Amino acid sequence: MTAIPTPAPVVPGRQEQMSTRIAFFIAGFGIAAWAPLVPYAKARAQLNEGTLGLLLLCLGVGSIIAMPVAGVLASRYGCRRVLSAGTILLCVALPMLATVSSIPWLIAGLFLFGAGLGTVDSTVNLQAVIVERASGKTMMSGFHGLFSLGGIVGAAGVSALLGLGLSPLSATLVVIVITLAALLKAAPHLLPYGSESRGPAFAIPHGVVLFIGCLCFIVFLAEGAVLDWSAVFLSDERGLDEAYAGLGYAAFALTMTIGRLTGDAIVRRLGATRVIVIGGALATTGMLLATLLPAWETALLGYALVGAGCSNIVPVLYTAVGKQTVMPEHIAVPAITTLGYTGILAGPALIGFIAHGSSLSVAFVLIAVLLLGVAISGKILRV
Repeated sequence: MTAIPTPAPVVPGRQEQMSTRIAFFIAGFGIAAWAPLVPYAKARAQLNEGTLGLLLLCLGVGSIIAMPVAGVLASRYGCRRVLSAGTILLCVALPMLATVSSIPWLIAGLFLFGAGLGTVDSTVNLQAVIVERASGKTMMSGFHGLFSLGGIVGAAGVSALLGLGLSPLSATLVVIVITLAALLKAAPHLLPYGSESRGPAFAIPHGVVLFIGCLCFIVFLAEGAVLDWSAVFLSDERGLDEAYAGLGYAAFALTMTIGRLTGDAIVRRLGATRVIVIGGALATTGMLLATLLPAWETALLGYALVGAGCSNIVPVLYTAVGKQTVMPEHIAVPAITTLGYTGILAGPALIGFIAHGSSLSVAFVLIAVLLLGVAISGKILRV
């Protein structure tokens, strides 16, 4: 009897591209939905700032542990199953974070939420690398733009629901319905396979993968700095009213989202190398402008330049890691994602340490120097 051959994986096309965009939206929407819930969790558990900061580390630990595991599982069971499982973890954890008041349950909820975020983020970037390569076109910036758009919709949407008088639990149930509806739309065309699982299941990043990961760390460090410290800087150093201090991050997020949504055309026109060089230089200029000139209006312009400059660097770096041959994709993509997340998670604490020893301005200038290093690296990294 003649054996029936196993069908080859379907080459990703337009439907897979759309599903990838929806999955990026889910990732951004999910993480942003938690931000407006933080004050409610702090009040319910009667936490001070120090204890809350330690608890939030559980979210980061869950993410960092889940990312390399997700890469291995995706290579064995496919992106569809792993991404769906990560999304369900988010949906399970959110009601916990909206209702529990004991510290042990908050730790469990944050760890579970972080594991879901890490699984979704790692797997969707792996799928994006495969889908973009199959298309033969530049798509990564647009994919990441949907993450940024999801973040804006998630944060604004949950804040609006809470402002209308819904309880945190009711608001999270709305988030869950939207998230599951998006997953049902995307799931049929998420990849039922991952990258080829050659090589070891886990490995320490090295060579060009480590270099790319370090660049991701710096760009995400800059993002974390603006997210966690721009409001403090504007209120304490520039005298802006606390009610308006969040405008710094709003300016950054707006230009980053616009930059990513238009980024594929920019990358095609300028080329990946110029995107890194020009983007790094623009971000450096913006950070120095925000830090060294005294007017708060200039600071807002500076943060907007940082967002525009950083917007397409990370997508270009993900495309580069999909072209390298030093490490298998299912290891390399989670590796640079983990290094990037470390920048967001550990970076703000490092900035606080530097600011305590000198000043917040000195910390921001050091980040500007690192961003200049990213710009210079564009001439070194072949992308």
